[in-house]
Order: sequence, then C-alpha cells, then structure tokens
Amino acid sequence: MNNRIAIKETLLNTIERQKKTYQIRIGSPITDIKIKAEAKQKIDELTQSLEAVNPNLYPLLYSPNLLDGVWQLQYATAGEIRRLSSLKYGLKVGPIYQVIDLQSQSFFNQAFVQHRLGLISGYVLVTAIFEPAKDDSSPLPNDTLNINFKRRYLAITNMAQISTPNLDPFKVVPANNPKQRVPSFKITYLDEDLRIGRGGDGGLYILSKSPDATAIQAYYRFIQ
Repeated sequence: MNNRIAIKETLLNTIERQKKTYQIRIGSPITDIKIKAEAKQKIDELTQSLEAVNPNLYPLLYSPNLLDGVWQLQYATAGEIRRLSSLKYGLKVGPIYQVIDLQSQSFFNQAFVQHRLGLISGYVLVTAIFEPAKDDSSPLPNDTLNINFKRRYLAITNMAQISTPNLDPFKVVPANNPKQRVPSFKITYLDEDLRIGRGGDGGLYILSKSPDATAIQAYYRFIQ
C-alpha cells in the first residue's frame, strides 16, 4: 500500500511540475504534446506502475460508489483535450471537470475557457448517460462504461468583466457520438481520490477528486 501511495504522489507531482505558472493559477490540465519527451515517458511509466497495483480491479462490480462526484482532469492524451489546449486568439483553457451521478447513470464534462487578458470567459459542457459494458465473455459489470453523449452547451459567462447571463448558454446542440463504434471508457485505476482511464480511441485521462461546489451546482442545471 505504501508503494502504491508513493507511486501516486510521484505521478501527481510529476504532472504538476510540467504545468506552467498560468496553468497552475487557473487550474488547467496538461497534455502530452506540450511537454518534453522525457516527461511524457515518465508519466507513462508511472501511470502503468500505478495501474499494476490498482486496488479496485473490478470497480463497476465492487466499488462503483467511488465514481460519484466531481473529478478534475489533470493530464490527458486524447485529441479533444489536445485541441482545447491549443486555442487561438489569446484564449486559454481553465479547469476541466467531469461530474458523475451514479444513481441516474449520467455525467457531464465541463471545460472552462478564458481570455488571457480577461476579455471574455465561458465554457463548453457536454452531457451524457452511461451503462456498464457487458458481453458474452463478461456478463457482469467490470471496468468499462459505454457512453451516449446527449447535448453540447456553449456559454459566455463574462465579457470585459461584465456578467452575460443571456449568453449562458448561447447555443445548445445535439452532441455527436462517433460513427460505427460505441464511445467507451475503461477504468484502469480507481481509489478515493484518483481515477485513471482510457477512452475508446486509446486516449489516456488522469483525474483527481475535486470538492468544487460550482461544478456540483451546474449538474442540476444541465444533466437530464
């Protein structure tokens, strides 16, 4: 157990050291495309070492309650997160949250965005429902979720330091699910305050539990 905790602390510290000052200040996650190859390799190695000592090998069967709540993204290699980290026109991605409600089998992903000079701020939010993946070889819930994305919300919350409630949100559209495959997420590590997983496209996500009340409140506005 002490070894697992040591690996986890080293992983999180390694990620934190790769963040720039503004990323730490506004809570941004990092991706693998803006760090050095040695750092990426170290994160990959530490991630695999932690996955090898996962205390909850069958999280959906024995410990689904650990999924509930607000999770903040710390590191990702997925394409959609890479794109958010390379925004133009002075826009910077802030914290990215995932709020999971196990009882309703639903969640939303919320990515905050702001201009580096404070000219504008807002967010992108996507709602979804999920269910444990099952097949003939594994009829019981195991470690993989099948996902059905529902709606995408685009919002501007402030312009030049002035609140814009009429633009929150300014656009709501159906979310696009990938064609010819069911979106999925495999949980490869889970404890009380850290979750590691991989999307159906192989993208890695590392998230830590967050007490952020703002994200919790947003749940009741958007999830259906």
